[in-house]
Amino acid sequence: MAGRLKPLDVEREKTPGKYADADGLDLIVVSETSKNWSYRCWFKGKQRWHGLGSFKDVSLKDARLARDAARLQVRAGVDLVQEKRTAREEKKAAEAMERAKTFEECAQAYIDEHWDGWRKKHQAQWPSTLKRDAYPTIGQLTIAEIRPSHIHDLLKPIWVEKRETANRVRGRIETIIAKNVDVDDKDFRNPAELTKQCARSFPGDQKAGRATPPCSALC
Repeated sequence: MAGRLKPLDVEREKTPGKYADADGLDLIVVSETSKNWSYRCWFKGKQRWHGLGSFKDVSLKDARLARDAARLQVRAGVDLVQEKRTAREEKKAAEAMERAKTFEECAQAYIDEHWDGWRKKHQAQWPSTLKRDAYPTIGQLTIAEIRPSHIHDLLKPIWVEKRETANRVRGRIETIIAKNVDVDDKDFRNPAELTKQCARSFPGDQKAGRATPPCSALC
């Protein structure tokens, strides 16, 4: 049903406060650019405030429709606030479970995702090198538990005799870890980024008589 507010009221109002429409729908004005819709209701004797979105994304007409839908849910016995809280908790739990995946599980998911687009060479090498060289050391660790020392230790046995293989294993580990971290985490440093460490701590190629070059990011 129609209410007290008009679309221009919503657009122009900039004085902080609550502006009632009808049947529990309020426009909450924080500032000229921060305004949100809220549905005010009562559930088991307690007043509830159920957010319906920003005025930038939800028009007055759509806010009224959302209020009507919320009213039906409340009448059916749904606690809207608790339902939203539960959804947030379930999302956090799912994210925590995702972060708790082992490196081997993350690696297998990455392989499965890219399998169809890979050449047969990659299909053979990715699973076999990770299983042989990475999983014994970091396979059962979560991404958050992996440290540069783990990467150093697993590469060391193959560095001199199988330099190219070591480079490829390191690059694959780096790729998988990068795929499973928050891209907005400015403080995160991929533990497989070991270019300088490799050059300084691993022995040189004794057969060829060369000093150790930096690791490459071959995949």
